[in-house]
Amino acid sequence: MSEIVEREAPQVWESRIRPASLGEFIGQESLKESLSISLSAAKMRKGPLDHVLLYGPPGLGKTSLARIIAQELGVQIRCLSGPSLEKPGDIASLLTSLGERDLVFIDEVHRLPAAVEEVLYSAMEDYYLDILVGQGTAAKSVRLHLPPFTLVGATTRIGLLTQPLLSRFGILLHLDYYPERELTGVVKRSAGLLQINLSAEAAAAIASRSRGTPRRANMLLKRLRDVAEVKGKTVVDGEIAEEAFSLLDVDPVGLDLLDRKILLTLIEKFDGGPVGLKTLSAAVNEEKDTLEDVYEPYLIQQGYLEVTPRGRQATNKAYEHFHKGLSGRRLL
Repeated sequence: MSEIVEREAPQVWESRIRPASLGEFIGQESLKESLSISLSAAKMRKGPLDHVLLYGPPGLGKTSLARIIAQELGVQIRCLSGPSLEKPGDIASLLTSLGERDLVFIDEVHRLPAAVEEVLYSAMEDYYLDILVGQGTAAKSVRLHLPPFTLVGATTRIGLLTQPLLSRFGILLHLDYYPERELTGVVKRSAGLLQINLSAEAAAAIASRSRGTPRRANMLLKRLRDVAEVKGKTVVDGEIAEEAFSLLDVDPVGLDLLDRKILLTLIEKFDGGPVGLKTLSAAVNEEKDTLEDVYEPYLIQQGYLEVTPRGRQATNKAYEHFHKGLSGRRLL
């Protein structure tokens, strides 16, 4: 078992801009309103918060929200990754070390091994674990009672969760892509905390290219800051922004090199599709999971790609983006 450890050097930047309360968390207004009520109710009855499932595309703030929940409740948080929990003993040792109402955060909860997931059923529902002690005929089951705790799971693929596990989450919260207006606010907040002199033009340019995700917006802010420092500029302005985006190969609507490769592969090699995910993965030399979890959701949401029963298909909007004719293809 390995916990997610925050390494000081690469993550100081992230820790400085990570929101510490719901009030500091920009966007996702309906989610925050619902979560605020649940948190207030838990604090009023001085009991554990119901188990929470945060789901949605990567980079929208699921980890930040888990930390905010712990902060709002005034409890300790233990952060884990689903694939790191290889055997039942891994989760059992953590759960038995929890304090009253502590919070356990499991990222990529859909990737929990079946044996580990089964241990969680009784722990989440009735706060106990049945542990097998000994071997063979001498083996016996020992029940360990756990302090009330809250499990917060995060997933980009809620459809992969088994029904028994999904049903044990009392609070399901969906995070959606951010509009440019809110992303502009995210960028300005981060720039202020990091003392980056950012022009309004550059902030808007970052927001329009951030694929609807704060994580990408902050990453682009870092790259623009780097270019400004190398160029000896004291202000990150529109000129610096355009130069940085050119170096990063990010186009005006936020599509990067692999986004464009996916769409152009569909258009040029497969006449727009449909084509199966496995074939597309091989054609662009990228893992299927990466395409499905990271790239496809945004391309679908923006209308450049659609998933049909026969496979992936480029839309008319994708053709128009690359100024390519439909070459006699039937209109989608």
